[in-house]
Amino acid sequence: MSAPAPARGAAARVDVTRGAEGELRVRLSGRFTLADGLPPSSAVEREIDSGSVSRVLFEAGGLEDWDSALVSVVFKIASLAARHDIPVDAGGLPAAARRLLDLSLAVKPRAMPQAEKDDALTARVGEAALRAWGTAGDALTFLGETVIALGALLRGRARFRRVDLMHALESAGVGALGIVALINLLIGAVLAFVGAVQLQQFGASIFVANLVAIGVTRELGALMTGIVMAGRTGASFAAVLGTMTVNEEVDALETMGLRPVQFLVLPRVLATSLMLPALVAYADALGILGGTFVGVTLLDLGAFEYLRATQSSLALRHVVIGLVKSVAFGVVVALTGCYYGIRCGRSAAAVGEATTRAVVMGIVLVVIVDALFTVLMHLLHL
Repeated sequence: MSAPAPARGAAARVDVTRGAEGELRVRLSGRFTLADGLPPSSAVEREIDSGSVSRVLFEAGGLEDWDSALVSVVFKIASLAARHDIPVDAGGLPAAARRLLDLSLAVKPRAMPQAEKDDALTARVGEAALRAWGTAGDALTFLGETVIALGALLRGRARFRRVDLMHALESAGVGALGIVALINLLIGAVLAFVGAVQLQQFGASIFVANLVAIGVTRELGALMTGIVMAGRTGASFAAVLGTMTVNEEVDALETMGLRPVQFLVLPRVLATSLMLPALVAYADALGILGGTFVGVTLLDLGAFEYLRATQSSLALRHVVIGLVKSVAFGVVVALTGCYYGIRCGRSAAAVGEATTRAVVMGIVLVVIVDALFTVLMHLLHL
């Protein structure tokens, strides 16, 4: 036969009795343990709040077992009595419980100072400015690390895998041919159609070729390709490097003595800056082809006549300006995607947030760089 289970003892109780001259006797009995739960002490609180109590006296003659639950109940009652300036006599409690109670009451609660309420708009603007300042400083540090890695490459000391460079070249080059072709073909067609609507009024439909040739090669070909690459390649870089950051692969590279900027960022920046000029040249040809299609089908211009007008209006400097812009766009797109990927947080949601920021900031920076180039070319009379 199995032995009977030992009795758990009586449940914890808090009994209240009135003594002479307003004395309140609080008798604690049973098992005061966290496992058994805390007993209600509302009767004691009502007596203390009544204002007729002169002293609170604790008695623990019927106490069977206790832990921090006993101290919690006693501390709650003693704190309420202290708020009413009622003295407390804890002499009836176990010696260890008295020491714990003294420690609990030794530090007086302090009221936290109320924070001044700032103007909501001012506070938001200030916080945004501080975040922008911190991000700008961090971005400059990242740019400096990239420049140092480029210097190491020129000295033949950069450490990265050539296969990573080949993969990045393929992703930023051949992999983007389809979307670049579609966008720029349509851009050339739309530009020709919009120009034709106005030029036909003056009988100058042939000048659509001039408009398309200069507009595509000098501005729209590079700009639209840069925006497409920011949404495609920049997002890809941010997602890949962000996932590596979450999986602590970037930390592993640092532990192995490899610089993440050299090993991960440098090949991607090189690949994008090398492939963007080729993509822009491809985009320029397709943009002119789209304009030719509109000129031949809607304006009744001959294909030979249209292409001859394009050749006569298209100077080499327009093509060169677009290609120079494309190199800058490639560097901006790659650096933006890699920056937000490397600086990604440590959660899956952070990867999506980093990708979104890389796309948005990449497009904004591409447009800003294009505007700066336009102003510079105007000042140089090019």
